[in-house]
Amino acid sequence: MISFFFLCEKIESMKKILDDDLAYAILSIVSEVPEGKVVTFGQIAKMIGREQNSRLVGKVLSNASYYGDYPCHRVVNHNGRLAPSFARQEELLRSEGVMLKENNCVDLKKYQWRID
Repeated sequence: MISFFFLCEKIESMKKILDDDLAYAILSIVSEVPEGKVVTFGQIAKMIGREQNSRLVGKVLSNASYYGDYPCHRVVNHNGRLAPSFARQEELLRSEGVMLKENNCVDLKKYQWRID
């Protein structure tokens, strides 16, 4: 069982990394991903000038509901793999016309959002 003190300490340490401006920078990119397209955690990290922080992007997205309603289901890893803890991600992507390959990954050549 996690102690309340440990949890508070963990939240405080994350606040040093995750400020609201950073969260909104990430979420503003996610909000622009068109329906039927996906973007990777690494792409978003690069767009915000933090190329080495794709996991940070994932952390923000896991808490996106605190900031509003964002299409986080359109974000996948660099191989097109879906988030294991996001049960509805496949359903939401399929409803937008994104089909998965046999290995249950998104075909990034076909569906990846490319910014010109």
